[in-house]
Amino acid sequence: MERVVRHFQEELEALQERLLAMGGLAEERVREAVRCVTDRDRTALEVLLAGDQPINDLHMEIDDRCFKLLALHQPMAADLRVIVAAVKINTDLERVGDLAVNIGEAAGRYLVHPPVKPLIDIPRMGELAQRMLRDALDAFVRRDVPLAEAVLVEDDTLDALKTQIFRELLTYMLQDPSTVEPALDLILISRHLERIGDHATNVAEDVIFMVSARDVRHQGGDTPHDDT
Repeated sequence: MERVVRHFQEELEALQERLLAMGGLAEERVREAVRCVTDRDRTALEVLLAGDQPINDLHMEIDDRCFKLLALHQPMAADLRVIVAAVKINTDLERVGDLAVNIGEAAGRYLVHPPVKPLIDIPRMGELAQRMLRDALDAFVRRDVPLAEAVLVEDDTLDALKTQIFRELLTYMLQDPSTVEPALDLILISRHLERIGDHATNVAEDVIFMVSARDVRHQGGDTPHDDT
């Protein structure tokens, strides 16, 4: 029996390591997508758009690990919450990878045009979204509820930046019709970054539930997160 318990714990640790690896890949792809926009780097953009397979492979591997743990060990209570959280976090990280590709596709269209303006808030959004993702995963590893709760608070800052970007770019579009297409792509990029923050928030909410069995989703009248 002790051997079975030890094997289960080793498998849980391996699952956690793979999730962290996937989180690192997702974060790096977000960083590179934003850099391609700010540096107008078409070569790096081609590499980004071609490189989604490692995250997809990890997504399938982690799901497989979770389902085997559920089937073979039939965990209860806290261990069950860890595995269920891992399944959900895995899906959020895969979608972050997809959103990095979406940013890259919008960047490809944007780079055809002259710059609309110096980019200040989009890099800030990128850094904040990456930090939220990193902190949410750290909270998962450390079972750190206060850190997870801090991620929820940061989501408001990300939303405010997206709104600010929209208002500023709308002014440019009204003043100069030639900026409409590239400005719309920048607005779309800000929307994708906000969605990445939403996925980081989902991870943080899963951590809170995993540690304390407390469901904090949809509290305070917030709009439910769209998981597309």
